[in-house]
Amino acid sequence: MITTTNPATGETIAEYETLDKAAIDRKLARAHDSYRDWRTSELSRRTDVLSKMGDLYESRKDELARLAVTEMGKPISQAIGEVEKCAALLHHFAKAGPDMLKPETWHLSDGGRAEGRWLPQGPVLAVMPWNFPYWQVVRFLAPTILAGNVGLLKHASIVQGVAAKMEELALEAGAPEGVFQNLCIGSDPIADIIADDRVIAATLTGSEGAGSAVAEQAGKNLKKVVLELGGSDPFIVMPSADIDQAVKDAVQARIQNNGQSCICGKRTIVHADIYDDFADRFIAALKDIEPGDPMDEDTELGPLSSESQRDTVLDQVSKAKEEGATLLFGGENIDRPGAWMTAGLLTDVEVGSETGTDEIFGPVGQLYRAADIDEAIRIANAIPYGLGSAAWTHDDSERERFANEIEAGMTTFNAVNGSKIEAPFGGIKRSGHGRELSRFGLHEFMNLKTVVYPEG
Repeated sequence: MITTTNPATGETIAEYETLDKAAIDRKLARAHDSYRDWRTSELSRRTDVLSKMGDLYESRKDELARLAVTEMGKPISQAIGEVEKCAALLHHFAKAGPDMLKPETWHLSDGGRAEGRWLPQGPVLAVMPWNFPYWQVVRFLAPTILAGNVGLLKHASIVQGVAAKMEELALEAGAPEGVFQNLCIGSDPIADIIADDRVIAATLTGSEGAGSAVAEQAGKNLKKVVLELGGSDPFIVMPSADIDQAVKDAVQARIQNNGQSCICGKRTIVHADIYDDFADRFIAALKDIEPGDPMDEDTELGPLSSESQRDTVLDQVSKAKEEGATLLFGGENIDRPGAWMTAGLLTDVEVGSETGTDEIFGPVGQLYRAADIDEAIRIANAIPYGLGSAAWTHDDSERERFANEIEAGMTTFNAVNGSKIEAPFGGIKRSGHGRELSRFGLHEFMNLKTVVYPEG
């Protein structure tokens, strides 16, 4: 049995019966059978399903957003934005997808011709997190449907209502039974599902530990895997930056999604020439953030996703102080039902320490002073992760250095870092491997088949 809880109140929302081994096997058999038909379906049928799904997400965005807020606590305005982004991605793949699947032709030195065709391969298991409960799934599901593959979703336990609703929407949009199925399960059955011959690959967004376990099982069974894991992204501010905008975005980067976003700046690194000015403004602005009702459109910071997640962040703050870091303000439990805590800021964090290298998945930031660009890059890279990064500068030479030298899968200039539906997304180092979104994400679980015509 899986129980979902409202993190704003601590009240139970619903209970869900988990699938037993026989029920999981039936789901896998249905996925396998459905794939045999779906793989040969007309491309226009697949894009039509995606387009209708996009329409459903757009027309029901308020309903869907409220469900996400109830289950994991993000502010309602951000939840609506997440659903809108899902709709945009579905429409994008419906419209641009066919061009991404066009064969590529090569003329051979012996006078022949070769053609590369993108072909589906089968059922893909997706193990997804709670922090963006719709977006994380849709960015896997849209290319899966377009490719002619089929999807199996193991969603986070705390968002089972969202998971069930997403399967409903796919069916309502015309996806055949079995093309997308929600598996209401815990973590224990995942290894056996990956090992099953009917599953051809796995994708996971989540913790480093979960990614390592899925990758190990996929490797044992020679299955491809795409991993998007944690990040402790640098947010670098240089003297040529628009300080007012940089401060505003630095605050947003720390409290977006209640501080529970892999790719928003967690370590704010500021050039010494502007450090004092920036720090004064940043501290004042972050102190002004008051936690509030996540269903209120004016709320910027709601509860964390669960009491256990809140307690993890509080433990990290305590550990930081033990290591010698200074907690300037906040980062404290709020004594009321639910998973509430205040925003906070740490300074004097030693580069390379446990606090300096771990990901704090909550509204507590770290502030660093860098003497110059060399030190800023050194601090940025002094972590085992490499997901996203952001830099505020209008100096072209600095931009080139940041673009080439920050060890991350993505660098954004003069804006809060975020995934873009038209561009590839993913990390390096211990933030995972593989890419999602764009044609690169579409092709990850497809067979690039070479077809040779000797006569040219």
